[in-house]
Amino acid sequence: MVSAQSFREGHDQLGVSAVLLDPKGKERQRVRLQPPPGDRGKGTDLWEGMLTPDSTGNWSFVIEAWHDRYGTWHHNAEVKVEAGIDVELMLDEGAALLSQAAEESFRNSADRNTLRAAVVGLSDTSKSAEERLAAGFGADVVEIVGREPIRELVTVSERFPILVERDLAGRGAWYEFFPRSEGAVRNHETGAWTSGNFQTAAKRLEAVADMGFDVIYMPPIHPIGVQHRKGPNNTLIAGPNDPGSPWAIGAKEGGHDAIHPDLGTFEDFDAFVARATELGLEVALDLALQAAPDHPWVTSHPEWFTTRVDGSIAYAENPPKKYQDIYPLNFDNDPEGLSKEILRIVQLWVSHGVKIFRVDNPHTKPVWFWEWLIAKVNKKNPEVVFLAEAFTRPAMMHALGRAGFQQSYTYFTWRNTKKELEEYFQEVSHVSPAYFRPNFFVNTPDILTEYLQYGGPAAFKIRAALAATASPLWGVYAGFELYEHVARPGAEEYIDNEKFEYKARDWDAAAASGRTLAPYLTRLNEIRKAHPALGDLQNLTLHHSTDDATIVYSKHKTLPDGTKDTLIVVVNVDPHSTRESTVSLDLAALQLDPDDLTPNGGFRVDDLISGETWEWGEYNYVRLDAHVEPAHILNIRR
Repeated sequence: MVSAQSFREGHDQLGVSAVLLDPKGKERQRVRLQPPPGDRGKGTDLWEGMLTPDSTGNWSFVIEAWHDRYGTWHHNAEVKVEAGIDVELMLDEGAALLSQAAEESFRNSADRNTLRAAVVGLSDTSKSAEERLAAGFGADVVEIVGREPIRELVTVSERFPILVERDLAGRGAWYEFFPRSEGAVRNHETGAWTSGNFQTAAKRLEAVADMGFDVIYMPPIHPIGVQHRKGPNNTLIAGPNDPGSPWAIGAKEGGHDAIHPDLGTFEDFDAFVARATELGLEVALDLALQAAPDHPWVTSHPEWFTTRVDGSIAYAENPPKKYQDIYPLNFDNDPEGLSKEILRIVQLWVSHGVKIFRVDNPHTKPVWFWEWLIAKVNKKNPEVVFLAEAFTRPAMMHALGRAGFQQSYTYFTWRNTKKELEEYFQEVSHVSPAYFRPNFFVNTPDILTEYLQYGGPAAFKIRAALAATASPLWGVYAGFELYEHVARPGAEEYIDNEKFEYKARDWDAAAASGRTLAPYLTRLNEIRKAHPALGDLQNLTLHHSTDDATIVYSKHKTLPDGTKDTLIVVVNVDPHSTRESTVSLDLAALQLDPDDLTPNGGFRVDDLISGETWEWGEYNYVRLDAHVEPAHILNIRR
């Protein structure tokens, strides 16, 4: 959708168009803009219309405004002929105007003949003035000059850029797992583990695809440092069989351009990517720009790190937390050399089928670097997507979005009350969407909120329903569907954290017992794929409920063929109780047509979760038992 404010002096009619230019600057589409619905005659001088690029890349558009000669004549002739004023003069002016248009070289022969026929009709003095005027007002004439207007005094705006990205840049469902855990086996006699690998992890992909996820995201798959390796639950001393954190990248086997030998080879990785692609999944890889003390860079490029006064290299800190197994990068000493090396690494993984990168802690690197890297990568590979894992200050998160990150982690994880959610949904859908696309992950290996720790299974349903319907992008970390909720004492993260050890989950046993949220996640993703309204970010409207724990919002989209898709989401965000409320709907936001209404003046809604059907109106009673079903996802029957 493009919009413009265009006006001119006097009373002559104005025409406004938007012209779409492809990445090579060639005109690809021209659309006549119209006043917004309900805005005509209000004097706002606003115009809008839809442009549709058909490929990724750096497109642009211009706005053209001009004196609409036919529209001006049409208006004047309609008024004057009816009033008997300057009748012959108006008919002659119309004939002259259309005669001139009929000779314009850009028109096809059929259109020229139609315009010439109109001239003959306007000039036929044997007919009445009304009949002659009708020849100039014919629907075929209006269609021709609407498609290719009769213009003069054309004013062209500056060129406005449009970055066109693929669908997964702004829409998609993510699933995160550790490939070393998928298929990992523990010897119960010795306690030693045999790591999972790409071959065993590939066996889990079908289940992920069956749940309707689009992206399979893996933490770093590179060799892990031995020096200062962390043990279970982030302890400082690792045992001989502890695998360490994947984010402590680099060992004697290599760095960011190598694969951990336990996981397999590049051939195994390529096969994993191929299997994911076969199932409709896309592989996202972690881009963590840091190094273990064992990383080859530490020896070959010590200038890429910060050296302290005692000669040691500074390790990562987030006081009081210390990460002795990780050295942060320093872009100050050799920005060009370090930047080129990181570009090489990204291009290497792109060549192996990775088109999505989840970037670890981008806010700890210079913003200029991200702007350079993303632009450089996207110039050659516009399909590549970067997700910012930046749980930091809003200004920095937004700056990363402006620098080119296509999407970002968010504060959604910590927004749990109705008031918090309403404020945040309003912000991400109506304040910051021009530069910030939110990915609503419900949990991560680092984040297990108190809400999930103590909310029981209902809390997991609530968070999934909110994330899947409020944002076009959402994600889960493995174990969410098993209601994993036990935290390390005093921390907001999982006990026996998978960041530092293997975790073998018995998916089959969970399915057999019914203690799994997988069917619910599957249903949410089915709803997302079936309803285009959930694929947009800026179309969220908040509605009112009388209960302080019941949030209500809708999403509406009118499709190119004119059909309408509208969902109303009602969620009890209190995972411990049953809540009752009266829901008051903003009916204008639902864009109901007369045909949508029942004889009682209401409209039918189908609950896409329970399968029930009700008749709703402006005011509706709602009762949601968190322990049975905490959410309604209602589709307005059209």
